[in-house]
Amino acid sequence: MVLTNVLGPALLVRAALPALKRSRGRIVLVGSVAGVTNTPGNVYGMTKWAVTGLAENTRQLVTGDGVGVTLVAPGRVETPFWDGRGNPPDGPMLSAGQIADAIVWAIGQPDGVDVNTVVVRPTGQRG
Repeated sequence: MVLTNVLGPALLVRAALPALKRSRGRIVLVGSVAGVTNTPGNVYGMTKWAVTGLAENTRQLVTGDGVGVTLVAPGRVETPFWDGRGNPPDGPMLSAGQIADAIVWAIGQPDGVDVNTVVVRPTGQRG
């Protein structure tokens, strides 16, 4: 989980930075609500806190180069994530399409607007 959720994005950002600086592109990292709200003892949440830190660290590193950085932190999403973990939690869930729509909105802002963090929860999710 640490390799996938932390090391993978960090290595990808590092490898992509030269091209992104040339193109003045955008990095979109997918974190989680678990990376912006504390859940004691949750290793998954710890890895998503690391993604949150990676996004802000990278933003500060490249903002002067015209590279945008957006962290999208979804709440509960109806995906195979829940397979093998028993039943999904009670309550509403977002669709993958709704998360994609949020990403499209964030990156579709006019020039000069850099949406840095988007937390997207289904209506009614408490944590």
